[in-house]
Amino acid sequence: MTSRDWRADREAVFDRDAFTCRHCGTDGDDEATALRLYPVGDVPLEGEVHESALVTVCADCFATLEGPEPAESMAADDLFRLVRETTRLQGTTISAVAEFASLATSLPSTLQSALDDGTDADVDDTLAEYRRDRRDILLAVAVVDARLERLAALDDDAYDPEVRTALAAFSDAAADLQSTLREVVALSETVSAGLERCHGCFDPLEGERCPTCGLEARETADWRDEDGTLAFDRLFATVNERLQGASETTETLTDRTTELAEQLTA
Repeated sequence: MTSRDWRADREAVFDRDAFTCRHCGTDGDDEATALRLYPVGDVPLEGEVHESALVTVCADCFATLEGPEPAESMAADDLFRLVRETTRLQGTTISAVAEFASLATSLPSTLQSALDDGTDADVDDTLAEYRRDRRDILLAVAVVDARLERLAALDDDAYDPEVRTALAAFSDAAADLQSTLREVVALSETVSAGLERCHGCFDPLEGERCPTCGLEARETADWRDEDGTLAFDRLFATVNERLQGASETTETLTDRTTELAEQLTA
């Protein structure tokens, strides 16, 4: 990260997030809690980062997101606590991703109803919820990624071969789940692109790049029918299929967490 990207909107983002860490809930003012900004999702390579891609985090969560020192060593009890907490966070994230997907798939009918009724209030609330939930989910995924990076940076020589094997199996399952969750988020974002809206800030798109936040539009060619309309039903079915896959991977992850615990206490 570089400092130029997110300082311009600092106070506005803190105020929007009620001076509260969007991951752990730590609250307070900037001086008392050393709140920081963290970018989530895709951000433009140049210029300011729009507030829709910035979240408030506390110093501890920011440190987690920054990543571990290389070749870190960890006691068995600390290792298992890290694995168990990572499993818990992924489980929470799955539920949040499912809720976001449900919100995203409701957008076509929400917008159409507003158009038919000539009302905007419900739409404004829904779009604000979309932006907020998207940021929170991307942050949650980033935190789990950082924890998995910490596990990957451990000094393998500090553990027995059986522990290393169990840890690798856990890490592989967790990484597969992360990949599925990111895919579900991307598919959910494609709904907004199909509505000719930016998948980040949800402002109207003009061309291939959002004029508000600078994000490139999500590619929708694979989800269009022969007449050029977006096949929402097919897209929604794929979202549900990926969520089912995530649920199955969670069961595998739980089993591998148990196997690792058995090896650590053997």
